[in-house]
Amino acid sequence: MTSSFLRNFPRTGIGVDVHAFAADDQARVLWLAGLEWPGERGLAGHSDGDAVAHAAADALFSASGTGDLGSNFGTDRPEYAGASGITLLTEAARIVREAGYEIGNVAVQLVGNRPRFSSRRAEAEAVLTEAVEAPVTVSATTSDGLGFTGRGEGIAAIATAVVVPVENRTH
Repeated sequence: MTSSFLRNFPRTGIGVDVHAFAADDQARVLWLAGLEWPGERGLAGHSDGDAVAHAAADALFSASGTGDLGSNFGTDRPEYAGASGITLLTEAARIVREAGYEIGNVAVQLVGNRPRFSSRRAEAEAVLTEAVEAPVTVSATTSDGLGFTGRGEGIAAIATAVVVPVENRTH
């Protein structure tokens, strides 16, 4: 294979994010997949704890080789304290495009017992797709009572992303 072929070949990335539910004495709203979930206990974290949006952003960074969530929005960046997952995901998409990539798609698998996700899937996918400006799909599963997600201690999300280098058209 020629180097020009490899340069233009699609790239994939994986992102994982995990957040514990906030302590009972901490009043936090649950933000997940870009949506507010009234009546649900929120997630602990530097930002809003939106594991779905964070995993999607990390997958984009992985695919494009532009760092990760921590290097771009870490706890050493006070301007991102309390930031929404959608804000971070939108900024991640901008960083990836600025680095010379177009986004093909992002797929996220949410792992947790709650909230019950299926009734709001289309709404979540629309919000996430708008943030990325490319298709985003979300599926959800439980872990059959196993591990911290099965015990209801938190939520995990695993994402994949496809990006394609944009050819330099300055000739």
